Amino acid sequence: MSDGRWSDLTARVLSAAVLVAIGAIEVWLGGLWFEAFIAAACGLMTWELVRMVDPDRVGVAIQLGILTGIAVILSYHLPPLYKLPFLLAPALVGAGQVRQSKGTYALFAIWIAAAGLGFISIRENMGFGWMVWLISVVVATDVAGYFVGKTFGGPKFWPKVSPKKTWSGTAGGWVAAALVGAIFAAYAGFGFLFVVVSVLASMASQIGDIVESATKRKFGVKDSSNLIPGHGGFLDRFDGMMGAALFVLIAGLLYSPGAM
Repeated sequence: MSDGRWSDLTARVLSAAVLVAIGAIEVWLGGLWFEAFIAAACGLMTWELVRMVDPDRVGVAIQLGILTGIAVILSYHLPPLYKLPFLLAPALVGAGQVRQSKGTYALFAIWIAAAGLGFISIRENMGFGWMVWLISVVVATDVAGYFVGKTFGGPKFWPKVSPKKTWSGTAGGWVAAALVGAIFAAYAGFGFLFVVVSVLASMASQIGDIVESATKRKFGVKDSSNLIPGHGGFLDRFDGMMGAALFVLIAGLLYSPGAM
């Protein structure tokens, strides 16, 4: 086991510790504190997105980031009829401002805004426990995938899109998510189906990560930004969370065992 394989571990751990501390406080507080945190994260992700697809549009990136943050908060508080127009606003406005890859930008911008609304809805409507479960599943998937993949290596999961990801790390993430699901199921009195839902949420988070990795590869960038040492940018850190959040919203329509 060479030092090079773990060269980014210290930066990753320190950055993750800071993010976990801030995130834990925001999730605990809920309400406008949590909404503002999610809005800021979505705004930064949109800023990173614009810098990837059209690097020269610095001013536009800032403006669209602010617009996204405002749209996410307003979409939660507005009546259902007005939610969709506000969620689409950053994508539609931005598609007219960026000069290339308009379709890629628009799809990603919709995903970011919708995921932001998903985070707020899960915390405020479904409750604190569901938010903790979601974060636990995604973090367990990411951490297990990193360590299992680094330790065992093996065949690559999708080398053309994400050359570092392995099947061993991917499977390790599923096992970790299943364990998280089993713990929460035992605590809340859910059945085995909740373990399956946890693994599916893990897969959704991995899909989010793969989509973001494919987009970065398309534009020839290693990280969405350098805002988070050891992790890259907010898109690099929250892509899995966004995938899982959208899955939970859809799954909630089919399987609703009650608030934790």
